[in-house]
Parts: sequence; C-alpha cells; structure tokens
Amino acid sequence: MLTWNVTYRTKPGKRDEFFKALTELGVRENSIREAGNRKYDYFFDAQDPDVLLLVESWDTPELQQLHCQTERFAQLQALKVALCESVTIDKFDH
Repeated sequence: MLTWNVTYRTKPGKRDEFFKALTELGVRENSIREAGNRKYDYFFDAQDPDVLLLVESWDTPELQQLHCQTERFAQLQALKVALCESVTIDKFDH
C-alpha cells in the first residue's frame, strides 16, 4: 500500500478558498471512488492557518499514478498554481 501526506502551503489567507475550490471540483468525492483508493482526506493545521494536509492511500503505486492522470487531477494543478505557495509530499510504501 502507498500513502502520501501532501502538505499544501497556501498563499496567505487563501486556505479556505483553496479548500472550497477543491470541494466544488469534487476532488475527494471522485478520488475515493477510484480503483484502489483507501483514503483521501483533508485536514486543517491547528497552528498554521495557511496549511492544508491531504492524506491519501492507495492499494498500489500504479493505481495512484492512474489517479494522477485524470482530468480532475489536472484541474487541481491549476488551483495549486493560483492559490498555493508550495506543496511537499511525504511518501510511505507499506
């Protein structure tokens, strides 16, 4: 199984706008229906109002890569450019 912790650091004051845009795009709702998805959940940082954490888990790295080839994932990339300062990914294969 593959788990990614994706930390989005938004531009100052843009976390809620970013999360709202993700929700309206249906990123989570569609991702949890994809083959091999085990978890796709967002968490708000309690100390930093500009950080949003995504924890996603997949049965195999190949299925996660298929997720990265979807149209919705491409739309997510545009949101990141518009609203995020940085994105870091911690990957765990277990």
